[in-house]
Amino acid sequence: MSLPTRKLTVTINGQRRGPLDVPEGMMMIDVLHEMLDLTGSRLGCGVGICHACVVIWDRDDQTSEEVQTCITGADFFNGKRIRTIEGIARTNDSGEITALSPVQQAFLDKFSFQCGYCTPGFVNAATVLIERLQRAPVLRAEVEATVAAALDSHICRCTGYVRYYQAVRDVILATPGLTRDGA
Repeated sequence: MSLPTRKLTVTINGQRRGPLDVPEGMMMIDVLHEMLDLTGSRLGCGVGICHACVVIWDRDDQTSEEVQTCITGADFFNGKRIRTIEGIARTNDSGEITALSPVQQAFLDKFSFQCGYCTPGFVNAATVLIERLQRAPVLRAEVEATVAAALDSHICRCTGYVRYYQAVRDVILATPGLTRDGA
């Protein structure tokens, strides 16, 4: 007996993948891990609470959003463009990493992680936040609250929150155009 399948074609980290025969009801985290060998997104809780599994969905309107892959079926992603943690750093034509993203570098500089299991989710959340601030800068006085709102749904069992938040705050404050002065 075989499981019924659906075709899945998705652009991941700029590369079109598919069509793949994906069992109906399969979660995207399983497709990433088992069919595409993209294991950077982590399966933590499996019920959409910890956010270690998030990928970035790049919408057609040039906005992006986090999507939990442990509770989102692969069929949701058909025809969509997403980025996984493997696609955040800059690479050359051979796929070799040439530079970390500002968020990744800040996490390293601040040693923002302990075990690192939740780090992919935090990197993706911070990346979505930075991209949002490029379109709509936040008041400098509201940076702390903005970072907290963007990262609060993410769980770090090692309690590395302070360093994650500091690293993201520092990236925002150091990047021209992400903040504005005023009341």
